[in-house]
Amino acid sequence: MPQPSAPRKSPGRPPRISREEVIGTARRIVTEEGVGRLTMRRLATEIGSTPMALYHHVRNKEELLVLLLDDYAAQTLHRPELPTDPRERVVVAAAAIHEALAACPWIVEVLTADDLMSTSALWFVEQIVDGLAECGLSPERAVHGYRAIWYYTAGEIVIRATAARRRADDDRATYREQVFDDIDPDELPRLAQVADRWAPLTGEDTYLDGLRALVGGLLAMN
Repeated sequence: MPQPSAPRKSPGRPPRISREEVIGTARRIVTEEGVGRLTMRRLATEIGSTPMALYHHVRNKEELLVLLLDDYAAQTLHRPELPTDPRERVVVAAAAIHEALAACPWIVEVLTADDLMSTSALWFVEQIVDGLAECGLSPERAVHGYRAIWYYTAGEIVIRATAARRRADDDRATYREQVFDDIDPDELPRLAQVADRWAPLTGEDTYLDGLRALVGGLLAMN
């Protein structure tokens, strides 16, 4: 005698997900594969849910990136003890930003879009702008000075991260190294003088030296 079949289970609702799970999974995707690989659909698949369920936590990818920025800033951007000298205050605040972001280059990729930023980082921006203003710059020039410092900081991190990733993917001589190997000393005597040391010299960490020179130049224009 045939046995009665078991009742079919209804699919029901997808499992409940937390904001922490959303942020943690999104962070893993951008860290391992880059910001471009992060989509709401991909994130939902990784979590085992649906894009619609994600919208209970974030409205879109932009809001998700802001959450990632705030989460990262809250964990890594620690307010340093600031010196009384305003010029040094600018340097210390900018160096703290650089130290935090250099450990996570994908953050810079997001921030360089210029329309996303972490409110947790505004304290550092305040210290830079205020320090420049105390050194005699107008509020407008202080903002321009902060922008120059940010461009220098972000650019340094992006270039270093890109170069490191390229070297990790391919250990062959780069095009630049091949060019410097064939430099004509009669046409380019200065470059020929340092050609064999160009890669290690340009690979040195001179961020603080450049930062101090930049701040000094900005203040000298006052």
